[in-house]
Amino acid sequence: MENFNWTSFTKKVPIKSTVSELYKAWTVPKEIEKWFLSEALYKRANGEVIASNESIAANDRYEWSWFLYETIEKGKVLEANGVDCLKFTFAGDCIVTISLTQKEETVIVSLTQSNIPTDNQSKRGIRIGCDSGWSFFLVNLKSVYEGGLDLRNKDESLTGMLND
Repeated sequence: MENFNWTSFTKKVPIKSTVSELYKAWTVPKEIEKWFLSEALYKRANGEVIASNESIAANDRYEWSWFLYETIEKGKVLEANGVDCLKFTFAGDCIVTISLTQKEETVIVSLTQSNIPTDNQSKRGIRIGCDSGWSFFLVNLKSVYEGGLDLRNKDESLTGMLND
């Protein structure tokens, strides 16, 4: 594991869709809740809550909740270009960059998480944990947008499953 990159990783998934549809999947609260979150709350810099059908923008703040987890993730949107790129803080000071590239009838969704600390807790919890989490949620994004099937476990009596 000498040459293992503990500070960043990239995941990619091809999805039969359009860049504009998948950009909304990441930047409109009600859309990101379809495949990723149980609740997405966004606020403008002035504290105004963003409506569930409005797009987010740079400098907006978020509070994210998932099914079956009590943790609330808080962060800031660093960039939202309105077309094909989104950047936000995640897991503390990590930076997640989403880029969307159309290739014929497929969009390549590329997610890079960087700025990961290299202490043992961050290696385990962020580098390995987020890598696994993003892998599942990118597959769920593909499933929801290509076939409509949400793979998330929402049954509180079935915890510790691969899909929750």
